[in-house]
Amino acid sequence: MDRHEAVEITGETRPGPWLVTCDHATNRVPEWLGGDLGIGPEDMGRHIAFDVGARGLALALGEALESPVIASDFSRLVIDPNRGEDDPTLVMKLYDGTIIPANRHVGPTEVEERLNRLHRPYHAAYQRMAEGRVIVAIHSFTPCLKGRSPRPWHVGVLYSHVDERLSRPLIAALAQQADICVGDNEPYSGHLPGDAIDRHALEHGRLNTLIELRNDLIATPHDQKAWAARLAPILTASLAKVQSPGLARE
Repeated sequence: MDRHEAVEITGETRPGPWLVTCDHATNRVPEWLGGDLGIGPEDMGRHIAFDVGARGLALALGEALESPVIASDFSRLVIDPNRGEDDPTLVMKLYDGTIIPANRHVGPTEVEERLNRLHRPYHAAYQRMAEGRVIVAIHSFTPCLKGRSPRPWHVGVLYSHVDERLSRPLIAALAQQADICVGDNEPYSGHLPGDAIDRHALEHGRLNTLIELRNDLIATPHDQKAWAARLAPILTASLAKVQSPGLARE
C-alpha cells in the first residue's frame, strides 16, 4: 500500500486488467484545515462527506479482480475529486440540507491550496495508474435524500453516451440477477464533463464503467466483501464480451 496525503494506492503491481477507483473513499479532513469543517460527527459520517462503504468495497473488489485500487484520502467536502476544477460544486457550501461552515466564505486562494495539495496530486496518481487499464469506479449512494422519495435501486451503473461499451453488458448481466434492482444511469446521470471518468477514461478512449451501490447494502466489511465477490465475475464476463485485442489496453 502506498499513501500520500491525497491518495491511497493498493496492489499497484497486481496483474489484472482493471483499475478500481474510489473518488470519495474517506471523510478525512487534513490537519492543516483544522481537522474538521465545522460540522458534527453525525454529518461527517453521512454520504455528504464521503461514499459510505465504497472504500471497503473497492479494496475487496481490487483483490478479487487481482487489480490495483486507487482511492482518495480526503473528504469530498474539502474538495471534490470527482469534479473538474471549474465545476461550481467543486467545494460545496450546502449539501443535502447541511451548511458547511468552513466552506461558506472560502476564496480563490484557499481553493487553490486544496487543489494543489489534494485534488491535483490525486489526479496525477490516477492518470499514472490508469494507463493501459480498464477503469471501474466505485461509489455509493444514500437510500433517500432529505425530502425525497426512497431510491429503489440496489445497484446503479452510470456511464456516458460517449462510451457505453462496458456498461451496457454489465447492466444486462446485473438485470438477470433476480434479487437485484439495477439502475440504468440511476440514481444519477453518468455524464458529467470534467469528472474523473471523463478526464481519465473518455478523453483517452479507455473502457470504463461506474458502479453505485446503495450504501445500506455495504455498511459492514462482510457486506463489502460479499458484494465484491458477486461483482467480480460479472465484471470479468462483461469485459470478455466487449474486449478485443488492443481495445482496452492502449
